[in-house]
Amino acid sequence: MSFYAKHILPYLIEKAGRSHAILDERRRWVPRAHGEVLEIGVGSGLNLAFYDPARARKVTALDPSAPLLARAAPRARAASVPVELVEGDAERLPFADASFDSAVMTYTLCSIAHPERALAELRRVLRPEGELLFVEHGLSDDPATRRWQRRMTPLWKRVSGNCHLDRDAGALIRAAGFRSDDLTAGATAGASWLSFTYQGTAHANAG
Repeated sequence: MSFYAKHILPYLIEKAGRSHAILDERRRWVPRAHGEVLEIGVGSGLNLAFYDPARARKVTALDPSAPLLARAAPRARAASVPVELVEGDAERLPFADASFDSAVMTYTLCSIAHPERALAELRRVLRPEGELLFVEHGLSDDPATRRWQRRMTPLWKRVSGNCHLDRDAGALIRAAGFRSDDLTAGATAGASWLSFTYQGTAHANAG
């Protein structure tokens, strides 16, 4: 692992994830997680303070980055629900079928190499009535912004841990067999090419 990936990138990811707008989104969605919870892409653990112990029994928090998990460890110990940190790959989840009641993803799909595989794995480990709560940034609905996103992504992903600016998170979630009745998408205040946000809940379609 390079010096940049081990020391600089985790700091930059955490700094970006602590903006007021992003923290407001975490406060809005994370407390809704319930039962046995899987968080994919926990990063430095910024979501962990927002789980509601009246709803969540335990959070299993997965990330492929050991440096980010090291940053998450103090937050896991301070959380009001039990948290288990797991180093692992979202495309090959190390859990049995139907293990979780709900799942949380915040700013995660943008950086997974094969998001369709990760979402298929997520469907596998969620129980039939399981719920996905998501906040993801991605492809804008504005044609001019889309052009900037597509031009910037090849360089951006090289310096940001494989983060893609031009993924349609809503389409990816639907294509994986999830149904979302409350998905909203819109630009967040700031750089619209970076902050077009998809958020909502999703459930696996019957069959």
